[in-house]
Amino acid sequence: MADRQRRILVTGATSGIGLALVQRLALRHHVMATGRKDVETARAVLPANVSYIAAPLTDPAAATRLIADGLLRAGWTKLDNLVLNAGTGHLVTAAGVEEEARIRETLDVNLLAPVLLARALFPWLEKTGGTLTLVGSVAHTGAANFPSYAASKAGLDGLARALRAEWQGRVTVQIVHPGPTATPMHAKAGFDPGRLGGMFTPAPVMAAMVERAMVTGRSPLTLSFGARLLHAIRPETRL
Repeated sequence: MADRQRRILVTGATSGIGLALVQRLALRHHVMATGRKDVETARAVLPANVSYIAAPLTDPAAATRLIADGLLRAGWTKLDNLVLNAGTGHLVTAAGVEEEARIRETLDVNLLAPVLLARALFPWLEKTGGTLTLVGSVAHTGAANFPSYAASKAGLDGLARALRAEWQGRVTVQIVHPGPTATPMHAKAGFDPGRLGGMFTPAPVMAAMVERAMVTGRSPLTLSFGARLLHAIRPETRL
């Protein structure tokens, strides 16, 4: 798998795990990054050799069209890897109230967008017998004060299992569930982990673990603290 350049698309690629993963993959492969940031802002953080499509997943249908059109304009008619990594979430207040608009945004970005993108880009993946990697979260089993986020990631886990069976023999489907990771998402969600934040996995380390998972194709795979310790003693693995 590591003996040729691959065409890889990564969503949520301008910060956190997505950005760290793009920075790794761009050293060896052709990478198309997508995100909600405008092109100029994204260019300031992405590697120079990475292509970019501005496609906010808050409008899943529109974003899917933008990404498909962007791939065609770039001359990409096939994909070796599709990494649906983008995610968002919001901390529920002490009163237990979660605004409807925030619930919809979380479900749109974390679940509806991956459903639409996976279906739309399946023909690109099928041409290479490629791999769809869904980035979930350990919160898919439940997370206090993040009910919509947990629900969206549980749905993503179900999507992975369904597509893995449906696309068997044509496209590999996997889902990885990162544990707590040091990314800007927590601040955006209104969550302060305090001293516990010092134990969170650095984004570059988590990205390396995700890349290792992409090589193996294992699914489902939990990338927790124990997996981080195991990763630290293993040789570096590149796609």
